[in-house]
Amino acid sequence: MGYGPWTKKMKVSIKYINHEITDDDVLYEDNHLIAINKRAGDIVQVDETGDASMEDKVKRYIAQKYNKPNGAFLGVVHRLDRPVSGVILFAKTSKALERINAMFKSREMHKTYYAVVRKRPQPPEGNLVHWLLKNPQKNVTKAHDHEVQGSQRSELNYKLVGELDGYSLLEVDPITGRPHQIRVQLSTLGCPIVGDNKYGYPRGSLRKSICLHARRLQFIHPIKKEPVVIIAPVPKDGFWEKFEGMMVGSEF
Repeated sequence: MGYGPWTKKMKVSIKYINHEITDDDVLYEDNHLIAINKRAGDIVQVDETGDASMEDKVKRYIAQKYNKPNGAFLGVVHRLDRPVSGVILFAKTSKALERINAMFKSREMHKTYYAVVRKRPQPPEGNLVHWLLKNPQKNVTKAHDHEVQGSQRSELNYKLVGELDGYSLLEVDPITGRPHQIRVQLSTLGCPIVGDNKYGYPRGSLRKSICLHARRLQFIHPIKKEPVVIIAPVPKDGFWEKFEGMMVGSEF
């Protein structure tokens, strides 16, 4: 398989391509919530880079779509790491924001990710529990087998769902939501995510992306009290599409 996007680390800084949110990026929207298919490389909120954030771009999208000259309310309820793609949810009202925040805290939001790794996991299905400690200066998280001072308990379930051309596709269901959780826990298992040279994969990506995709978000609507299932198509990059038929939600 040709895998052009992945290459060794380059000394030259590669800028992210800026783009505005369009109807094609929207996975779900009603009066209270909006879900976007995040592109790898986008940041959810403004950081030290000063790059345009999804929060600002979604606000502009809503303001233009609904003719709100004074701007639109938007609440950030969760985040995805910059190199990760997939479904991310925002609140359009303060009432929805408060309730969705409570649902995330009580683990009523069910998330499913897919990761591509080179090494086949052993065992092929399992539960991982670690205590994660983040170094904010280096923006790196370390996994420990036991609790250490300042660490957070981190748990996820994973299973091997497919293999193709020497790559393994893992379905991952995080039970907790910690910074870099899936990335560092899979790396600790001996299966770093393709492209994630921060956590042990030997090569980075020219696209500044890693093969981790937030595929599915399932919850009971905080206002309507109806079940909601949101599926995010994988990036169209010539690589991810080869795995999509193996994923939950491929029938959507």
